Amino acid sequence: MKTFMSRAALAGLLMGVSVLASAATPAPKGAEVFIVSPEDGATVSQEFKVKFGTKDVALAPAGDVTKNTGHHHLLIDVKELPAAGQPIPMDANHMHFGKAQTEATIKLAPGKHTLQLELGDSGHMPFDPPIVSKKITVNVE
Repeated sequence: MKTFMSRAALAGLLMGVSVLASAATPAPKGAEVFIVSPEDGATVSQEFKVKFGTKDVALAPAGDVTKNTGHHHLLIDVKELPAAGQPIPMDANHMHFGKAQTEATIKLAPGKHTLQLELGDSGHMPFDPPIVSKKITVNVE
């Protein structure tokens, strides 16, 4: 019986920690992100600069837990936004800018590509509701 109670207590503790870990950070009121350049439909070279913009939210490096701050993630050719309650993936389609960068030079293969920004909190988690830009299309030469 004592072992059962210990296991039940441990299970309860772990469940509580997992609920806290997956709790999304509330989005700052009025917060917006947008792609300053390139413009939607632009033709660009294989290596080009993307400039990020924000409104009513401050930028801070990943790990900085200052309230109402976040950092950019550039979503490239992503059809669906990253899942709520899960960190934004780190792969070729999800570029992280955890030093609070406001622009980046990226390189893409020739063809049509989509770009979209998503602001992540201190732990690379999407805000609730997600703070995302309009998705734009670029034509890479």
